[in-house]
Amino acid sequence: MRTLARILLAGVFVQSGVDVLRNPEPRVVKAASIGLSDPELATRANAAAMVLGGVALALGVKPRLVALLLFASLVPTTAAGHRFWEEEAGPARAQQLVHFFKNLSILGGLLAVVSDSGQRGRRGRRRATT
Repeated sequence: MRTLARILLAGVFVQSGVDVLRNPEPRVVKAASIGLSDPELATRANAAAMVLGGVALALGVKPRLVALLLFASLVPTTAAGHRFWEEEAGPARAQQLVHFFKNLSILGGLLAVVSDSGQRGRRGRRRATT
């Protein structure tokens, strides 16, 4: 079950990262709006980190560490990309609000991976020493 959960969670990072690497311009504009000194480099680096992190998460390579790194990457992405509070009431605001809360849900999933991996490791060590 844990493996399937990680694979499902990882998919959004791989797909989104590849999409941004192929077409970074819309995200660069959003990154520039939050005052980054090199928004294109930051956008591309973030996309590459999401692809690599997503693949590592899906494969179960250091899932706790990878989930923490993806969490750290998704927070500024959410803050820059889904600024619903700046939109006028209407469909655009509603769409940004949905994406904002979707990202919060993904952040929750990443925290579950961090928590689950840590607990599983401690239980295993405790059994080995008793």
